[in-house]
Amino acid sequence: MRADEFLKKHGLDQEDDKDTSLRGQALERALHPSRPHAGTPHDWEDWERYKAEQAAKGEPVEPAAPSADD
Repeated sequence: MRADEFLKKHGLDQEDDKDTSLRGQALERALHPSRPHAGTPHDWEDWERYKAEQAAKGEPVEPAAPSADD
């Protein structure tokens, strides 16, 4: 029995149909905004305003993904 057959048989297969195209990545960033990694001061002001709006609505802002810089 091959490894992929074993995993499928026991329900352990991790096959995701994740869209890794540029369009898919842009859509993911648009739907789940995270902390900007670069940008102008205006971009950072927009980000801070967005966080404040989300906090006022009571909606949590998704945590930023850890980066190599942090």
